[in-house]
Amino acid sequence: MFRIGHGYDIHRIAKARVLVLGGVTFDTDYGLEGHSDADCLTHAICDALLGAAGLPDIGHFFPPSDPAYKGINSQLLLSQVIAELKKHHFQVINIDSTLIAEKPKILAHVPAMKIALAASTGLNPSAIGIKATTNEGIDDIGLGLAIAAHAVVLIQHA
Repeated sequence: MFRIGHGYDIHRIAKARVLVLGGVTFDTDYGLEGHSDADCLTHAICDALLGAAGLPDIGHFFPPSDPAYKGINSQLLLSQVIAELKKHHFQVINIDSTLIAEKPKILAHVPAMKIALAASTGLNPSAIGIKATTNEGIDDIGLGLAIAAHAVVLIQHA
């Protein structure tokens, strides 16, 4: 039995934060607002995986009100999501995702993001798709005030 899941996340740009996307730290003078490291790509992937398995969303498992998750590396959250799926006898087949950002440029970081996400999921990097686009100057993303991500996953009940 195969299942498909979709996830979405968005965070506002914040000064004095480190920018982390897909488990990779970017050399910028800004990051994203959030309780954890605010890695919107990894959060979208987590929600897609949980949704595909029919489980509650990322906020249920890692509530932003819990101080244990303050500043946590989202790759640790993703690893825990994978463990939760395994408890329910699901195996991840592949991940496809899109980052939406006016800045920074994403393309050069895609190979490193695939490696980081592969390490957290147990997938081969070739089973992880990461694309990037802009919002063409429209809304807060287009004005460079936020970064968003969509993710779609395929899982299989083992």
